[in-house]
Formats: sequence, structure tokens, C-alpha cells
Amino acid sequence: MALMMIVPAAFSQSDTITKKSALGIYFLFNDFRTAASIRSNSLGAVLKDKQFGKIKDMSPGLALSYLQGLTPKLDISTTLAGSFLDYPFEGQLLSGNESLLLEADASLHAKMVDDSHWVVPYLSAGLGISKFKGYYGTFLPLGAGIQVNFFDDAFLIINSQYRVKVTDNTNYHFYFSLGIVGNLSAKKE
Repeated sequence: MALMMIVPAAFSQSDTITKKSALGIYFLFNDFRTAASIRSNSLGAVLKDKQFGKIKDMSPGLALSYLQGLTPKLDISTTLAGSFLDYPFEGQLLSGNESLLLEADASLHAKMVDDSHWVVPYLSAGLGISKFKGYYGTFLPLGAGIQVNFFDDAFLIINSQYRVKVTDNTNYHFYFSLGIVGNLSAKKE
């Protein structure tokens, strides 16, 4: 009888932590090659033939983010990312000149468990805008990630997104990031 009362109480208490305001810095890679291979062939063919983009073929960059918990299992994240690359516009040859690609997005992170857990898997979806030279575009960042909790004050976040082209001035690509996020306010004792 006592066990029947303790178990539900333990589960209900774990849903009480909502993420505080936090800032993060990320190292990222943009992978246009794998996305193009999937679109021209199929995901099955890319997996079978091991046509994944190599890290040397990806464009590195940096990103800053702001995260805020909306509920114990739902966070909002805004990110500003920058990479120097030769943007592969669909149907056009590469220009041979690298320029700054800026991408900003706002996404929701639907977490499987709240931030009281050491490892927090999540799914994300949002809306983003990009700027490359004089071209502006819109994309949908859809992905998944894992948040590793360090003493409730800092997090390691590993994120993978498929950035879906919405306008003609964007292109499909994968976005992989690894970052450290820290709370802006001190932990209450």
C-alpha cells in the first residue's frame, strides 16, 4: 500500500523543474552534401551506399543561443548561427567565393523528461531565417537532441537538425551542433 503512494508521488515531483533563462555557445557543422544526396536518390540509397557527408566537406561555424523553459517539458530556444561557406543554391553552380551565412531561428524543444534528470532527450521544431550575401530566406529547423545536465547550472547540448527549405533563397541541409549552455541566474539553495 505504501509503495502505491510513493511511486506516483515520485513521478509527480519530477515535473516541477522548468529551465531558467540560459545562454549557450555552440560549435556547428552545416552539411549540404548529405541532404542533396538524399533528395536526388533516397534515404535508403544514402544509408546503403554510405554517402554521408564527411566532416571535411561540411562548413563549420559558431552559434549563440538563448533558452527559456515554458513548462517543465517544453523550452523555447532562439539561436543565431554564422558560418563562412560557398552557399550551394539549388540549381546553381558554386561561385568559388565564401561569404558569411547567418541563420537565426526560434524553436521549441519538447523534452521527454524535465531538467531534474541527468540526460534529457528532446525533439525540436521551429522557424528560421537566413541571410547569405544579399539573399534572405526562410527554413524550418526540425530535429532532435540530447541535453546533459551538469549540477542544474550548466548543460551540454548535442543537436541535429534537418533544415527544410521554405523559400527559393535557401537550400536543404543538415545542421549539427555541440554546445555549452549556462543558467543566467544563480541556483536557489
